Amino acid sequence: MNQKKILLIDDELDILEILSYNLEKEGYDIHTATNGNEGIERAKEIIPDLILLDVMMPEKDGIETCQELRKIKELQKTLIVFLSARSEEFSQLAGFQAGANDYIVKLIKPKILISKVNALLQLTSQVSDNAKLIEIGDLIIDKDNFRVSKSGQQFLLPKKEFDLLYLLASNTEKVFKREEILEKVWGNDVIVGERTIDVHIRRLREKLGINTIQTLKGIGYKLIV
Repeated sequence: MNQKKILLIDDELDILEILSYNLEKEGYDIHTATNGNEGIERAKEIIPDLILLDVMMPEKDGIETCQELRKIKELQKTLIVFLSARSEEFSQLAGFQAGANDYIVKLIKPKILISKVNALLQLTSQVSDNAKLIEIGDLIIDKDNFRVSKSGQQFLLPKKEFDLLYLLASNTEKVFKREEILEKVWGNDVIVGERTIDVHIRRLREKLGINTIQTLKGIGYKLIV
C-alpha cells in the first residue's frame, strides 16, 4: 500500500520537528517547508494527500498560501488543514473561506492531532464526479437508481434534496460554499431565495436523521464522517 504523503508548512522549526517525528511514527511520508512560497513549490512537486499549514508565516501567510494551493488543478483532492496558534473565530472563518478542510488550534495534544489526521485520511470519501454509488457508514447513495438508504431503510428524495446530499457526500471533508452548492445543484440560470439551501438541509436532517451535516455559519456546509 502506498504511503500517504503529508506536507508540513510552518516557519517554526521545533513544530516541524515534533510533527515530523510523530507522523513518521504513524507511517506517513513527511515533507516540510518553512514558508508559503516554498510550500507551494513542494506541493506541486510531491502532490501530497494532506497539507498541515500555519497561518502566520514570513513571505506569504497561510491564508494566501491556501488560496494559491486551491487554484492548482493537481491539488484539488489534497486536504488542507490549518494548524495555527490563532484561535479567533475570524481567523478560522478566513481559513475556511480560503479553501481549508479543517482548522486546528496548535494547543492540541500530539496524540489527538494524529487521530484527527488518521481520520481525515482514512475516512474522507474521494469520489469522482461520475461515481454511481457512495457508501458512508450505513448511508448508501445510489445515483443510477436515484435511491438513498440508511440502516437498511429506503428513502425516495425529491431531486434537489438527492442532488444536494450526493454533492456533500462526494467529498466528506470538503466545505461546500453556498455559491458552489447553488451553482452545482440549482444551476446558474435558476434564481432561488437565500434560504433555499437551509430549507433543503433541514429536510435532509429530518428525513435521514443525519446529524453530521455541519453548518459553517456564513460559509457553507460539509458532511463529516
